[in-house]
Amino acid sequence: MYSLKNDYSEGAHPQIMEALLKTNLEQSVGYGEDEYCAQASRLIKDKIKNNNVDVHFIPGGTQTNLTAIGAFLRPYEACISCDTGHINTHETGAIEATGHKVITVKTSDGKLRKEDVISVLKDHTDEHMVKPKLVYISNSTEIGTVYTKNELKELRTVCDENNLILFMDGARLGSALATKSNDLYLDDIASMTDAFYIGGTKNGALFGEALVICNDNLKSEFRYHIKQRGAMLAKGRLLGIQFVELFRDNLFYEIGKHENEMADIIRDAIDKLGYKYLIDSESNQIFPILPNSIIEKLQQNYIFVLWSKEDERNSCIRLVTSWATKKEDVEGFVKALNDLSNN
Repeated sequence: MYSLKNDYSEGAHPQIMEALLKTNLEQSVGYGEDEYCAQASRLIKDKIKNNNVDVHFIPGGTQTNLTAIGAFLRPYEACISCDTGHINTHETGAIEATGHKVITVKTSDGKLRKEDVISVLKDHTDEHMVKPKLVYISNSTEIGTVYTKNELKELRTVCDENNLILFMDGARLGSALATKSNDLYLDDIASMTDAFYIGGTKNGALFGEALVICNDNLKSEFRYHIKQRGAMLAKGRLLGIQFVELFRDNLFYEIGKHENEMADIIRDAIDKLGYKYLIDSESNQIFPILPNSIIEKLQQNYIFVLWSKEDERNSCIRLVTSWATKKEDVEGFVKALNDLSNN
């Protein structure tokens, strides 16, 4: 059985594992105050061309989302998310558990736009309901789509006009930035969001995310929030070492590019066979609609997510490639799909 279920089934990129092993017996201070975390922070600041940001290393994506959103909002404030947003669908009510409502907007492509934000503001007008304060977006989104620079600019504008916080979940930011049509860079994101995070877990690290806080008003005493949420790792240097390797050269971007290239091999085969998609995406997540009979036979040798039932005979599956996906792995899947489709 070979898994195309997600981009974190394997351990970590060999370069990261080598660095962790090399430094294994070193002694360092804890809780993210070590030299490796400091070095990783400097590297990220260099990449985004901004030294006036705070960088915090947090073990996981859900911890990052709930710690950041819980810290940024007052008790009666809420966040706006599209209906497919990770904080709405796959975090077990973590945001609501912090006391903050998630206001959802149904979208066709997993992306929020200024019109969506405005519609929520029009529906929440007084103190008898929660106050929308934070706009939550993911890049790439939970269904593989990617924001353009213009879309992010428009969101920034509507947030500025309405005193809203713009927060980007970057769990799969590496894949997003490596897509062929991408016109965003890390420094663009830093200049247009109040905070965002750079995903390591789904981009070759064993675990870990780098939260970048750009808005000065959100920085104060943030480490207290990290500790209270149980997100402050005693062996924080393990996070720092990994992000040093990801950003010391171009490993972060190379991994994103590899993930997408492997996905493109599968995507090209699906196109040639004439199958449709639930959503068009360029990233490392693919959502083809296939006959149930073919899906059942593929499941004998491959693991993937059965995403949605489209009709009585067809369903959508999700295929995801990772840093460790080899060309022969995807070519094997393509051959199996071709053989089943042509019989």
